[in-house]
Amino acid sequence: MKHALVIGGSGMLAQTSLWLADQDYFVSIIGRNVTKLKQLSDLKPNITSIPVDYSNEIEFRNAIKQSITANGSYDLVVAWIHGNGQPIIHMLDSEIKQRSSKKWKLFHVLGSGANVEKYVQSINQTENYAYYQIQLGFVIEPTGSRWLTNTEIASGVMEGIMGDSNYHLVGTLTPWSQKP
Repeated sequence: MKHALVIGGSGMLAQTSLWLADQDYFVSIIGRNVTKLKQLSDLKPNITSIPVDYSNEIEFRNAIKQSITANGSYDLVVAWIHGNGQPIIHMLDSEIKQRSSKKWKLFHVLGSGANVEKYVQSINQTENYAYYQIQLGFVIEPTGSRWLTNTEIASGVMEGIMGDSNYHLVGTLTPWSQKP
């Protein structure tokens, strides 16, 4: 069975986590909310929850090691990481590389204000994985603009994974002056 890791997979990416489980992935979900994690893992036998904050490097690294040891190396990682994701992505790459030689895919979920070119340059991608970006925008409606709903975000991330293109935008970023 293929193994997917979803960082931040119990909140706005919960539907993405469930979808991956339906696509015959064993899904490991990292999050901080134990209640939400348990609710998801109770829904599908091929979902396991990992209650850890990725900003705690030691706990996060240990959780990744345990997850890979228990369920195999990751084939796909969906990462909703705030701020500079480079150290976390580098650590993931290192841990996966130590345990497997197969190439994996990283779908990096970015906020509307992220400079996607800066991320491409700062990630220092290796030959071990393919790097994809999914950027979250906003929606313009006749009565004004609004941020994306969790359902729209999850659907957009799923489209990005299925589309397998280097960059996928969910919603719009233009005109920027109309962002909520």
